[in-house]
Parts: sequence; structure tokens; C-alpha cells
Amino acid sequence: MITIFHNPACGTSRNTLALIRNSGEEPQVIEYLKTPPSRETLQRLVADMNGSVRDILREKGTPYAELGLGEVHWTDDQLLDFIVQHPILMNRPIVVTPLGTRLCRPSERVLDILEHPQQGAFSKEDGERVVDEKGARVREQR
Repeated sequence: MITIFHNPACGTSRNTLALIRNSGEEPQVIEYLKTPPSRETLQRLVADMNGSVRDILREKGTPYAELGLGEVHWTDDQLLDFIVQHPILMNRPIVVTPLGTRLCRPSERVLDILEHPQQGAFSKEDGERVVDEKGARVREQR
């Protein structure tokens, strides 16, 4: 079972969902702005990612600055309370699979936690190739 905490207005989230589907899986899609996760769910996601609440805080397009969330005095518990009050503060997409839980920014990070390989070529909405015709990840040339 794969779960994606998804915002359909976000290109990264749409690309991540498409990559999951390109592996032949149909995930449980939770539009977290319509169905916000509970505080307990948020705590579990952060713990499963071995991170901190700050790792899932989104600044852009949110009340992050107005609430002063960049200040170091906020505890993880307080930050969780803010996310529960303002779900838009949760960065996305967060994907949960049997192989792990990740904030998938960039979207191709989801490839590391999918059990099944990609079934064909995939390009992001902006045209960037991520997976070739054989289902292999395309590495950026430097």
C-alpha cells in the first residue's frame, strides 16, 4: 500500500503521483488540504522520515512568515500545532510506502521508495526526462 499526501495544485505533487502510477501502483491519495492529517499522523510521518517537524514545513505560499515560524524558539510540538491549524504549512508531497516515508521534493525522490520499477518512459510536466523508455532512471549529466 502506498499513500501520498497530495496537493493537486502542485506540479511536484502531480509529478510524484504520476511516477507512482508509472510503476503500476495506484496509491491512496490524500488531498491533505481537504482532509488534513491529524497531529498523531504528522508525528508518525516525521518520525518515519527520521527528521524534524521543520523538515516538513513549507514557507512559500503559506502564513509561515506572518506566524514567525522561522524563529528558533518554536518547539516541534508547537510547530505541529501550527500545521494542524494551517494544513497549507505542510510541505508536499509526502509519500509512504513499505520501503519508507519521504518528502518527495524533487519528485524523483519517490523512485527510491517504490517497490516496483517504472513501466516506461516518464517526463515531468516541464519536459525534464526522469525515466527512459526501458524504465531506467535518467541521471543528470554534469
